[in-house]
Formats: sequence, structure tokens, C-alpha cells
Amino acid sequence: MKFTIDHFNINVLDLEKSLAFYDKALGLKEIRRTKAEDGSYIIVFLGDGSTLNKIELTWLKAMDRPYNLGDEEFHIAFKTSDFDGAYTLHKKMGCICYENKDMGIYFINDPDGYWLEIVPVR
Repeated sequence: MKFTIDHFNINVLDLEKSLAFYDKALGLKEIRRTKAEDGSYIIVFLGDGSTLNKIELTWLKAMDRPYNLGDEEFHIAFKTSDFDGAYTLHKKMGCICYENKDMGIYFINDPDGYWLEIVPVR
């Protein structure tokens, strides 16, 4: 029996704001969308165009406050072949929340406060 990673879910408060962020900051594009008939949720899958891995953004109509992310002990990592260009973009966007120059990595925050790690291709 073999398993592969299909997607990682993130619940978002403002779907359009999150879609714009993930497109601008990471180049992730919408692959497909599902809407509940009663309007209670919208699920959008995003992809990078080169792998099968996806991020699932879930918007829940009933959620009226920011999500409690606890101690933020989880994150998603993204590799890039243009680390310096990514750093410049994210600095300009004002979304860098933590840098570890010794390890050669940094983290950005999405609109809901999730941490996303940026690592160079090594």
C-alpha cells in the first residue's frame, strides 16, 4: 500500500483576499471550486502548475471571526529557484514574519496568519 500527498487544507476568513495573496505571493492558481448548494461553504483547490500537490482553501459562511491558530506549530514549505527574487517580492508585500539567515530560509504570513516557509532549491 502506497500513499502520496494530495492536498493540505487551510480555512480562510476572506476567500478572495486569500486567493489574491496565494496568486501574488506564490503563483498558485485555482484548479477547481466547489460551492455548497445552501451557500454554507466554498472550497477552492490551488495548484502550482508543475506538481500534483494542492492547497485547499475552505471558506465557511458561519465563521465570523479570525481563526485561532494556536501555537502555530505547523507550516507548509515552498521551494523556489529564485530565492532572492521571492525574498524581494515578499519584503515588498510586507508578509515576511520570520527569517533564519543561518539556515537560508524565511517564513511569510498569509492573510489568516498561517506560516508558509520559503526555501531555496538546493
